Amino acid sequence: MAAAFSWIRAEPMGIHVAPADVWIDPARPVDTALVTHGHADHARGGHGRTVATPETLAIMQLRYGVEADSAVRAAPVAYGETISLPGGVRATFVPAGHVLGSAQILLEHAGERVIVTGDYKRRADPTCPPFEVTPCDVFITEATFGLPVFRHPPIAEEMAKLLSARENDQGRCVLVGAYALGKAQRVIAELRAAGFHDTIWLHGAMERMCRLYEDHGVDLGDLKAVAGVPKAALANGIVICPPSALNDRWSRRLPDPVTAMASGWMRVRQRARQRNVELPLIISDHADWDELTQTIAQVNPAETWITHGREEALLRWCELTQRKARALALVGYEDEDD
Repeated sequence: MAAAFSWIRAEPMGIHVAPADVWIDPARPVDTALVTHGHADHARGGHGRTVATPETLAIMQLRYGVEADSAVRAAPVAYGETISLPGGVRATFVPAGHVLGSAQILLEHAGERVIVTGDYKRRADPTCPPFEVTPCDVFITEATFGLPVFRHPPIAEEMAKLLSARENDQGRCVLVGAYALGKAQRVIAELRAAGFHDTIWLHGAMERMCRLYEDHGVDLGDLKAVAGVPKAALANGIVICPPSALNDRWSRRLPDPVTAMASGWMRVRQRARQRNVELPLIISDHADWDELTQTIAQVNPAETWITHGREEALLRWCELTQRKARALALVGYEDEDD
């Protein structure tokens, strides 16, 4: 009799589904890849065939040249849709709540159910569907913020800090560093939810992804590019840029910017100081410690496999709560700027 879960294997380059010979978020090009979401440490070009949500395929087409309109190269799967793979494996894409198009992948074979979460969060996010708790036998979870120190505050509090800085520093602008896929659009949408409906200004690197979000039904309000706008017109404004642009030559064209950074890593003061961030905003698109442990308890799997993050602390928590768990040794997963 075959060992339980022997059909799914954690290899250094990704999760391999052996009967179907497909990979989940592989670190190098493969014949068939099932992709959880569009961030560069999970999604790459060059696969023979990419299976993902339509939104993720659109993101990959924009960023990596994946042919989203080609049935040969790309296979769109809607949330809740189940597809059949070779070897008697079934795959269902379930919302992960991380960014637009992000999905957990439920794999079913020989009466066993395995969830690969990719990246996920449990907080409400106006730019993507919420995470769905899905029962399974093996739960393969990320652990980016898998330390008890990481407890993210309510996003309304961080938006209030941002808007207060704008009001208190008249004549300046607030320059927010935010990852171009997911974080930037979430910050914009949360500002709108907080009642800020003025123009939000964009670094050129942000424009195409924001427009893609709008094309997929996410209302971001009035957005305009900074390029060519007089410095005086940006006073008291909010500008969104990549983290790399916070302190480079580009930012000098702005009116005495208050430098802010939106990231779960802003909980770590040293990271804020390293980036010369005046206004750290603790805004994460990943689950924090309480959400990671809560999710494992709710899913209640027979086994928990932990990857790309602070595996040791979450592994220890599982041991202390009598849950079978193990850490995986996958390569290529990065902190990014969260």
